[in-house]
Amino acid sequence: MTSTPQNAVLAAVDELHGVLSLAEVLLQGGRDLDLQGLEGEVAALCDAALALPREEGRLTRPALAGLLAQVDGLRSRICRAGAGA
Repeated sequence: MTSTPQNAVLAAVDELHGVLSLAEVLLQGGRDLDLQGLEGEVAALCDAALALPREEGRLTRPALAGLLAQVDGLRSRICRAGAGA
């Protein structure tokens, strides 16, 4: 695959999916999570997506929407875990 800014955004989305999946496993195992750097990573990813030409940016929407759903799900599980503590 040719390396393009759009491909870099999609690769970063995939990488964050992996990080969030690991965080979910750790949370299920009762571990505390330190997601301090997540906000900065997501902000950089959003900035990169916004810098893409309009049509290329539109093509990243499904991947970004999936990432948002995963973040929201993790946030919900963290809140439930905190309420149960």
